[in-house]
Amino acid sequence: MFRTTKNIDTAFRQVRLFSIGVLVVCLILTLFISYKSYQLASQSQQKIFILANGKALEAYAADRKDNIPVEARDHVKMFHHYFFTMDPDDKVISNNLTKALYLADGSAKQQYDNLKENGYYTNLISGNISQEIQADSIIINTNDYPYYFRYKGLQKIIRPTTIVTRSLITEGYLRNVSRSDNNAHGFLIERWKTLENADLKVENRQ
Repeated sequence: MFRTTKNIDTAFRQVRLFSIGVLVVCLILTLFISYKSYQLASQSQQKIFILANGKALEAYAADRKDNIPVEARDHVKMFHHYFFTMDPDDKVISNNLTKALYLADGSAKQQYDNLKENGYYTNLISGNISQEIQADSIIINTNDYPYYFRYKGLQKIIRPTTIVTRSLITEGYLRNVSRSDNNAHGFLIERWKTLENADLKVENRQ
């Protein structure tokens, strides 16, 4: 009887030790899984997926200061694209200029008003003239704020019988503003002016 009781007591201790061991292992596994989940969640917050041409592409989040040169150049490039890309269609002209003027201050609006007053856009439509712009170089100085930029590009004026290629050099400054649907990079062009806009060549269309 005593031996049976002793065996039961031993078995009980073994079961208790086994149960404690299982609990310890479960606790360790729980802590490990929690840690890995937190680690994966932290990593996932650094990933951004963008949709381009129907494909999901992974991008990585970075500090604003790391992206300033890239975003500033693209902002300047897109402003000039919208401001100088025209077709003989008042809706196309209006849509492009509206997008451009969201990216700049009154200095761009003043140039637009001057061109409009001189009948520039009316002449594009009546003469069936298209206009294209190709960026050559964009220099951004991020050492001083607001950031100075200089844009160099080629402007093509496509008429029914000729194509005129012109040089275009502009300069201005960039200051930070809030990002929005109309201003994805969060910059505003200030004190924008044209330094050069001269004919380079005239080609006859075939």
